[in-house]
Amino acid sequence: MENEILLIPDKADTERDALAKIWKNAGGEVKRIGKFWIKPETGNKRVSIYGYDSFCLVLAQILEIEMEIVKDEWIAELPDKYLKRQIEIKPISQIEKIEYPKFIKPVTPKLFKAEIFKSAKELKSIIDGIEENEFLICSDEIEVNKEVRSFILNREIKDIAFYEGEGNIENPKHFIEDFLANSELNLPKTFVLDVGFNEKDDWFIIEFNSSWGAGLNFCKPVKVIECIREAANN
Repeated sequence: MENEILLIPDKADTERDALAKIWKNAGGEVKRIGKFWIKPETGNKRVSIYGYDSFCLVLAQILEIEMEIVKDEWIAELPDKYLKRQIEIKPISQIEKIEYPKFIKPVTPKLFKAEIFKSAKELKSIIDGIEENEFLICSDEIEVNKEVRSFILNREIKDIAFYEGEGNIENPKHFIEDFLANSELNLPKTFVLDVGFNEKDDWFIIEFNSSWGAGLNFCKPVKVIECIREAANN
């Protein structure tokens, strides 16, 4: 990774620090950024960015770097064999027509905290003041007994690990590989895929995340560093 630089937040973090160590060992430079709204000096080096959403997206905009981004609403396009529950995209204007309870999150990140809502009244108290043309991801409740995180690059698993529960990792690995081989979604070059398990439904997809902003959740830094690098196009 000579002539390459990794930008991370200056606040200490076990996972980011582990990635920084791997990056340096591979010959790259690491720069810790505090004021991420100010353009950092990166020379002529290829830049990668890893951290929380606003940190990465603001820096990418300032540095004119295109990041590999996943969209939460993609999950509503998946067939039932990968979801095991109904998921719909609804505008805020239609919250009275939603059958509750539902796990609801905004399509636009960070508008409000995603959680299970038991009624339209309860949801209204949270979204008061948000424009009615904003959209919601509305999911049936599903029991989650185990959770697994996987880092994906070019539709191949670079690493996979349980972060809730335990078991034979080959089972979720086969489920994810089947999805990657057969999905018709226009998936980004690299992303993070979380899957869950319960005895009734077996394995199912929980959500997508961007590689540049997802925590390692017991995945090994040395195995996922390539995903972090490929998440920034410059």
